[in-house]
Amino acid sequence: MHMKLNMSSAKAVEKLKEGNEKYLETLTGMGDVSKESRMRTYLHGQHPYAIVVTCSDSRVIPESIFSAGIGDLFVIRLAGNVIDDHQLGSIEYAAGHLGCRLIVVLGHTHCGAVDAAMNSDPEGYIKFITDEIKRAIGDEKDERKACEKNVWQSIQMIEHSLEIHHIEDEIGLRVVGAMYDIETGKVEFMQRTVAAVN
Repeated sequence: MHMKLNMSSAKAVEKLKEGNEKYLETLTGMGDVSKESRMRTYLHGQHPYAIVVTCSDSRVIPESIFSAGIGDLFVIRLAGNVIDDHQLGSIEYAAGHLGCRLIVVLGHTHCGAVDAAMNSDPEGYIKFITDEIKRAIGDEKDERKACEKNVWQSIQMIEHSLEIHHIEDEIGLRVVGAMYDIETGKVEFMQRTVAAVN
């Protein structure tokens, strides 16, 4: 199957960074949510330039954070931005059928799911999420570092499950990590280190 490439992963990262800079300076949403945009995506389908896997936290709004509009981002949300077969299926769909070349695992500061994993032992269905986070963070006591470790764990699961290599060519699929600071609104793209991927 030949699929049209929406945008290279490198260009998509730059577009996200530019969008976040706009977000830091604005009081209202910047993405195109016009009637024309709705009609265009209705008639011609969606062509998102990035897949964003992030937390369900109501303070984390990827479309706003990256100044994106209708059809720009394929967003997958789950408390603690953990990965399971459902998220992998969604990623596979967006990458395989919609032409996305970039996957961003977006963690955030003061994550309630990470805090619960670090400081309590929840029961019920929440335990499925916190147990996954506990495996990712180990005995980490620093909240920021724990959130980052949780992002790296999700990246590794995506790369391993979908057989994505760490360094892809221009049209290859790329996975990157990022942290959103809920106080400042700034997104920091995380640098891959030996420790992060082992």
